[in-house]
Amino acid sequence: MLEAIILGIIQGITEFLPVSSTAHLIITPRLFGWMGTVNSLTFDIALHAGTLLAVLVFFFKEWVRLILHEKRLLLFIVIATIPAGVAGLFLEEIVENQFRSPHIIAMSLFLISLFMLITDRLSGNKGLPDLNLKDCLIIGLFQTLALIPGVSRSGITIGAGFLLGMKREDSARFSFLLSTPVIAGATLLGLKRIIHEPQIDYSLFISGMLSSFIAGLIAIGFLIKYLQRYRIDLFVYYRILLALLIFLFL
Repeated sequence: MLEAIILGIIQGITEFLPVSSTAHLIITPRLFGWMGTVNSLTFDIALHAGTLLAVLVFFFKEWVRLILHEKRLLLFIVIATIPAGVAGLFLEEIVENQFRSPHIIAMSLFLISLFMLITDRLSGNKGLPDLNLKDCLIIGLFQTLALIPGVSRSGITIGAGFLLGMKREDSARFSFLLSTPVIAGATLLGLKRIIHEPQIDYSLFISGMLSSFIAGLIAIGFLIKYLQRYRIDLFVYYRILLALLIFLFL
């Protein structure tokens, strides 16, 4: 139970902070020797369900506004989600089997850190209402790189927003909105795969989901407020340190 709660908190925080949730969820069980249920597909789905609920709750009013009043931007978000969705369908198995080694994770953490550091200096005054289809597609194409462990979906898409001259906090908001359909799709596909699983530990499932939900809500609010005042450098330095530790010890 404690392992489930800890991993739920890690998922909730790292899914939305630009530090790579996949990297942390691969490395943490290895580091502490956790095996069994917390490494199962069922538990992974619980964590994704928690973060999906977090982003839906946090941006509920935003989604209502998009659906009722800003259908143009909503359409752009849907279109921009397509590249990551297609890449996930065709490449997920390859990535799962060949790209989860500690060295690849460490390299991804380091390289995307440099990307984030450089693009942060290019951030400007462009807001969500200023985005056009081309901007959204570019960010959506960058999002496909998040399939690689260590990249970070939020890190690569926020950096892409910076690259296009977006305001820091608006780049984060768009990153979270863009990630919602992808997280939802992954969750639904996972639920479909486990629906006939004979034995599900519902206590672990609920513990992981609730802890990732609460941690996710906190992480989203923190990052948006943080980027209103500061550069993204803090997360860059953390990623580089984490990459070095993984390379040296794992």
